[in-house]
Amino acid sequence: MKQLIECVPNFSEGRNLEIIKQITDVIEKSEGVKLLDVDPGYSTNRTVVTFVGTPDEVVETAFQVIKKAQELIDMRQHHGDHPRFGATDVCPLVPVSNITMEETAKYARMLAKRVGEELHIPIYCYENAASEEKRRNLANVRRGEYEGLKEKLADPEWKPDFGPAQFNESVAKSGATAISARDFLIAVNFNLNTTSTRRANAIAFDVREMGRPKREGNPITGKIMKDEHGNNIMIPGTLKGTKAIGWYIDEYGVAQVSMNITNTSATPLHVAYEEVKAKAEQRGVHLTGTEIVGLVPKKALLDAGYYFLKKQQRSLGIDEKEVMKIAVKSMGLDDLKPFDPAEKVIEYLLEKDQSSKKLMDMTCTGFANETASESPAPGGGSIAAYMGALGAALGTMVANLSSHKPGWDERWEEFSGYAMQGQKLKDELLWLVDEDTHSFTLIMNAMGLPNGTEAEKTARKKAMEDATKYAIEIPFRTVQRAYDVFDLCEAMIEKGNPNSVSDAGVGVLCAKAAVIGAYLNVRINAAGLEDKKYAEDIVGKAKGFVEKAIARETKLLQRVEEVIG
Repeated sequence: MKQLIECVPNFSEGRNLEIIKQITDVIEKSEGVKLLDVDPGYSTNRTVVTFVGTPDEVVETAFQVIKKAQELIDMRQHHGDHPRFGATDVCPLVPVSNITMEETAKYARMLAKRVGEELHIPIYCYENAASEEKRRNLANVRRGEYEGLKEKLADPEWKPDFGPAQFNESVAKSGATAISARDFLIAVNFNLNTTSTRRANAIAFDVREMGRPKREGNPITGKIMKDEHGNNIMIPGTLKGTKAIGWYIDEYGVAQVSMNITNTSATPLHVAYEEVKAKAEQRGVHLTGTEIVGLVPKKALLDAGYYFLKKQQRSLGIDEKEVMKIAVKSMGLDDLKPFDPAEKVIEYLLEKDQSSKKLMDMTCTGFANETASESPAPGGGSIAAYMGALGAALGTMVANLSSHKPGWDERWEEFSGYAMQGQKLKDELLWLVDEDTHSFTLIMNAMGLPNGTEAEKTARKKAMEDATKYAIEIPFRTVQRAYDVFDLCEAMIEKGNPNSVSDAGVGVLCAKAAVIGAYLNVRINAAGLEDKKYAEDIVGKAKGFVEKAIARETKLLQRVEEVIG
């Protein structure tokens, strides 16, 4: 499996679009990486860039963009609302798939060493790449910002991990860079109906994990209290794994609570939203919306959508796009500018990069026409999976209609559970539509392998056997999932809105057709398998599902007739 890491460099330039383009052009011309997002901010004078790829290629590209930023950005001329101390201010690496945090940290330190030694930029490693505990926190590393960098470099305790410790002409231009390996960070700004930075800061101090300094007497003007070591005594905020400050944004004419959520397990996005909203209201301020900077994981928005659906006592068993829409509207993600999940959710952006077009991306007419063409795929296996998906969709529809039936308000959670079960079945069966066609392609690829030498014959034979087994396992999985549709439809026939019982009945018919259709594909693919014991075993299991499906169809359609009658 391919290893993927994400890189999210922040550059101290958000106004000169030509400079930003020259930096991002480096990424777009690099092999093995994909540019996902470019998010410039005028008031902050800062651009957050996101790209993803295999580790070695990401590290090489990161080095090249840091080099380009060093060439184009002069920190002596930089001013903006966001804390910063370098042209490439921060450059975190984030594990995405099939790679551990420990491995990612090694790549981060590899990048840090090369940048320090070859580009002569002072480098501080933070979070999981940090060399000591006090350097884990970015706020500590960047304290004093660019204006305090000369003094910081002269302090032996803050000697850079790599690169020069002298504030020479080159460093005066480039500043320093912080490089890390970290978990996925959600950068989010909460929009307030005030222009007061002081009030925005007060709300930020209420919620951020670090909280605010404890003071003697007056909580605002009193003397800050110290512990025996001379450190400030802090009153913790309410949200774990968050950092936040308040600021005023000229671009929008409002104050914001600007937050980094560094631990989304401890503080999900919707929890942060609700807490900032509550603290703002305690101070007479209203939260008008939310601005996500850069990209966001799909789970963060889906969890938010489900949370707000529960608050509305609505079924959670709706399509993913609808859940996204609820999240966007509930948190006002489109308050300041349009919010398109296809452009802001990292998983959706990665899906867009897939070169092969999915059957399920076609229109109904296109899918039917493709099936009717002279191409052998999609064939019966894909059609069987699609019939199963339609059966699951019908059962889900009845569950959602039942959850909204007048007079059944107290039962919304019961039917929401059935609808979520149906959505899961539908989504898996839709995946099986394309995967059945993919499994056929694997057989064709194996057949095309060279067959000249004995070694080639042996390799081809093994590839054919493996591909054929997979082409059996996929329709067998369709058999299993399609049979599960009976449970959903039976529950809706017995418990659901009686006005929709015929829809559940049609779902039963789809489920039976899917089970039998997928079984036929198991049988025909198993006929060419060398491993006869495996073939006999899986065909026997599939036949057992067919026998049960026929019996359940008879029973359930009789029950539908009784309800209608």
